[in-house]
Amino acid sequence: MLYNLLVPLSDDYQIFNLFRYLTFRTGGAIMTALLIGFVLGPRLINWLRSKQREGQPIREDGPESHLLTKKGTPTMGGLLILIALSVSTLLWADLSNGFIWAVLVVTGGFGLLGFADDYLKLTKRNTKGLPGRIKLLGQIVISVVAVLMIQDSMPASLANGLAVPFFKDVLIDLGWFFAPFAIFVMVGASNSVNLTDGLDGLAIVPVMIACLCFALIAYLTGNAVFANYLQINHVPGTGELAVFCGALLGAGLGFLWFNAPPAMVFMGDTGSLSLGGALGTISIVTKHELVLAIIGGLFVLETASVIVQVASFKLTGKRVFRMAPLHHHFEKKGWAEPTIVIRFWIIAVILALIGLSTLKLR
Repeated sequence: MLYNLLVPLSDDYQIFNLFRYLTFRTGGAIMTALLIGFVLGPRLINWLRSKQREGQPIREDGPESHLLTKKGTPTMGGLLILIALSVSTLLWADLSNGFIWAVLVVTGGFGLLGFADDYLKLTKRNTKGLPGRIKLLGQIVISVVAVLMIQDSMPASLANGLAVPFFKDVLIDLGWFFAPFAIFVMVGASNSVNLTDGLDGLAIVPVMIACLCFALIAYLTGNAVFANYLQINHVPGTGELAVFCGALLGAGLGFLWFNAPPAMVFMGDTGSLSLGGALGTISIVTKHELVLAIIGGLFVLETASVIVQVASFKLTGKRVFRMAPLHHHFEKKGWAEPTIVIRFWIIAVILALIGLSTLKLR
């Protein structure tokens, strides 16, 4: 909004030239979202506590320690992230950019689905929430809208293409299959982050790490000179997503202040579904869908552990892990929660560095 209002004045007021620079607006988005998080956080948490007397329902079949350490902690903290993220993006981004609106549609839409899921869990006092089929259908419908918006804003030569990391000038034309593939990426990323969100701070830091990587990727793919030098696909307009990523980073930092162990609030599905969906959408716009599987490899591992566990139990009657997702397996083995969280953060950093290496290794 500031960009749209002030850039036309830049010829007369030189100071407003700053708003032409993505780096300046990205920094502004980070600080704005962080400030909103710090100011709004205590008030929102107190309000959630007043509405959620017993806090988030805890799985009875989960780690025994959770029944003591997590009891009474309010959920829906994802609202703090969504408010800070949305306000900051609307304030600092170029609102004439179609990619910004596509990402906001997915983030907000998935956030509403997560809110409904959290609300049902609280009112029914169980961990089931919104029926899986309804949640999946809602995610697919929202993703379809986003895909149409993305393809409308993207050059025709790139609209249905899939870039392959480590290879230059490789763009596979998926044709009509691209839309289902893009929907799968959005929904898959959303649910993967949701599965990872099981310990204090476990999900939000890897999300921020991935977001930082995609801020750089969005900036580079949106710049013709850098894209040509790195031999990656140049997608005009994607640089603006760096502002969104900056807002998400600031919002995530603000939330982590209150989610650090022991957590004062959980993000719930309100946060995890929306953040995963946002990452998936950004990867599609920047033509780095496969790189997301590397940078967000921790989310992939957590999801794979659930798939393997379910498949093994149904086929053989035996469990591969003591409990799934993977972080619960290590809890059952006796690892302390901070140990699991920090080691998973380290894995996320390593995978992010590997993912970023695809920009140059071609």
